[in-house]
Amino acid sequence: MASATLPSASQVLDLIAPLPLDGGQRLADVQVAFETYGSLSASKSNAILIFHALTGDQCVASPHPVTGKPGWWLRMVGPGRPIDTDRFFVICANVLGGCYGSTGPASLAPDGQPYAMRFPVITIRDMVRAQISVLDAMGIDQLHAVVGGSMGGMQALSFAANWPERTRAALIVASTARHSAQNIAFHEVGRQAIMADPKWQGGDYYAAGKGPDAGLAVARMAAHITYLSEEGMHEKFGRKLQDRSAKTFGFDADFQVESYLRHQGLSFTDRFDANSYLYITRAMDYFDLAEEQGGKLAEAFAGATARFCLISFDTDWLYPTAESRTIAHALNAAGAPVSFVELSAPFGHDSFLLDVPALDRVIAGFLGQ
Repeated sequence: MASATLPSASQVLDLIAPLPLDGGQRLADVQVAFETYGSLSASKSNAILIFHALTGDQCVASPHPVTGKPGWWLRMVGPGRPIDTDRFFVICANVLGGCYGSTGPASLAPDGQPYAMRFPVITIRDMVRAQISVLDAMGIDQLHAVVGGSMGGMQALSFAANWPERTRAALIVASTARHSAQNIAFHEVGRQAIMADPKWQGGDYYAAGKGPDAGLAVARMAAHITYLSEEGMHEKFGRKLQDRSAKTFGFDADFQVESYLRHQGLSFTDRFDANSYLYITRAMDYFDLAEEQGGKLAEAFAGATARFCLISFDTDWLYPTAESRTIAHALNAAGAPVSFVELSAPFGHDSFLLDVPALDRVIAGFLGQ
C-alpha cells in the first residue's frame, strides 16, 4: 500500500467541566489532543474512533510530531485502505495521561508547575471518558465503530461495555479483558527501572531538562521483548553477532538482538515521558472488565447492542488467543453478535501493526458491513 502522508486536522479540546475519575477525584482543566481524517457526514453516522496502544499517540495516519515518522497505522487508515477515509470520518485522540497534548503528568497543574507524581492515578475507563468528551463536542451521538489494538482494544472494550448506545460496532485486535499477573509483572519491572534511575528524582525531573532516560530505556527494552515472538526473533537475529566476527568477552552489545533492544530503548526516550509510562502502565494493570461488574465478564456486555469482531494472532504470547476467546464466550453468553478469528503471523503481539494481509481483509470486511 502507498505510504504517503494522509491529510489530517490536529485539534485540542479543552474540557469545560472537571473530569470525574474512577479513583474518586475530579481533574480540572483537562485537554484532549486528537487528529481527524476524512469528512464527517451530514448525519454524523460515519465516525470511527480509533484508540491507540501504550506507546502510541493520536498520529494514526500522519507524521509523528517528534520523530517525523509516518503514522503508526498508516497502512490501515486512508483512502481505499481497510479503514477507508473516503467513507469514514476517523478520530484518534492521545490518551489521558499521555505526553502528546492530552493532560498528563508533564502538564501544568493549577499552581503552574508540572503535575509530575501529583497527577492522579487513572484507569482505562477514565481515558475513554475523556475521549467521549470529544465526541460530545462534535455532536456525534453514535459511532459507526470503535477500533483498537492492544491497550487500544482495552479502551474499545470499555467503551462498548460502559457506553453501549454510543457505537454500532466494536473491533478489538490482540487485546484482553484484564491484565494477567504476568502482564503486571513485566510492567512492574519497567516501572521499577524508571524509579530506580537517580534522574527520576521522585518524578520531579522536568526542570532539570533531562529525565530518567536510562531507566525508561530499560523499561522499553523489557516491554519490547513481549511484543515479539520467539520465532520472529530467531529468524531476524538468531545468535548473529553485531558488526564483529568474534565475541569480545565483555559487556558491549555482542549480539544483534542486544544492539536492537538498546536502539529501541534509547530511541524511545526521545519521544516519550517517563512519568506518562508509569501512569499508563498502571492504568493497564488496573484494567479488569469483569471486576467492574462483580466478577462476571458476560454481565459487562449485558446492555451491548453493537456487533463485535475479535482478532488474535497465533504467535502473540502477551495477549494470547485464549484471552480473545474468553471475551468471545462472554459476548455469546450476553447474546451479543460476535465474530472471532485467529490469524497466523510470525511477528508476535506487534502483528497488528505490521504487514499481515489477512488482518487488512478482516478489518475491511467487518467495518464495511
